Amino acid sequence: MTTPLIDSFGRVHSNLRVSVTDRCNIRCFYCMPDENVRFKPRAEILTFEEIEKLVRVAARRGVTKLRITGGEPLVRAELPTLVGRLAAITGIEDIAMTTNGILLADQAEALCQAGLQRLNISLDGLRDETFERIARRPGLAEVLAGIRVAQQLPFEKIRLNAVAIAGISEEEIVPLGAFAREEDLELRFIEFMPLDAEGNWKPEQVLKGETIRTMLEDAFGPLQPAERSDPCQPAVDFRFADGIGRIGFINPVSQPFCADCNRLRVTAEGQLRNCLFSHEEWDVRELLRQGASDEQISQMLTRCVLAKKTGHGIDSPDFQQPARAMFQIGG
Repeated sequence: MTTPLIDSFGRVHSNLRVSVTDRCNIRCFYCMPDENVRFKPRAEILTFEEIEKLVRVAARRGVTKLRITGGEPLVRAELPTLVGRLAAITGIEDIAMTTNGILLADQAEALCQAGLQRLNISLDGLRDETFERIARRPGLAEVLAGIRVAQQLPFEKIRLNAVAIAGISEEEIVPLGAFAREEDLELRFIEFMPLDAEGNWKPEQVLKGETIRTMLEDAFGPLQPAERSDPCQPAVDFRFADGIGRIGFINPVSQPFCADCNRLRVTAEGQLRNCLFSHEEWDVRELLRQGASDEQISQMLTRCVLAKKTGHGIDSPDFQQPARAMFQIGG
């Protein structure tokens, strides 16, 4: 390994989130427009070979963890092939994926066999009404089927992710908690962030993690702090006092965790980003398609990391929402 990827605040970057597509089969309002979505042409999307080369260089700079994202990654053809190639890279120790789960039942086994170790499955509600209000498409039954299939496979961990939105999610909090406890699945609640494509986010739509915790404790009893397996993880984890279940809270709005951030991102069309909320990108696709050397790609990674700010600034009065929405950046 050469020099680690350390920013000007001393944060060591060992986690790369790789978006493999900006396309999706639902239209969650916290992520995408409802209609007339402008996706990148196929020719602009990184090939598997390009992704593999970038990850090889990043691994030599100390990146050990990958997360496959989108859009919805499972709409990318032959995804298990990519996972297998990434799993074979020296230095890569952990490969996870975030998915909406709709196509998971058909692909979970192949992904697991290819080397995918962990799954985060989006589940914002257990009622069709809530699901379709957020996703603006049907699909809850398919997500639940995907969860059931994944549970039968030897994944190291399966988590459920629920985006919490004031005025919508309150009635789902306790049922989601009960479902996770019954199914022995870890559940994480994520505060609604200003990354919606239609620009309708308002601070009052944020259902804070603290509020959710109170609701869960009222229903199931006390939550006790749990150990953090990764000191850079975005979630603060708790265990129920009765020993049944684990809950995490990702509170980027009410409790920013930027001081511990170790993550970089590459968009589906090959733009490096050092923060979800960055207004600056580095075009690694251009380097890759010009036949750049590993050293040139490594130098771009260095520039990207060194330009990282101390925090995302959501809580700042001069915060400006990025021009790109979640589906264009990668979750």
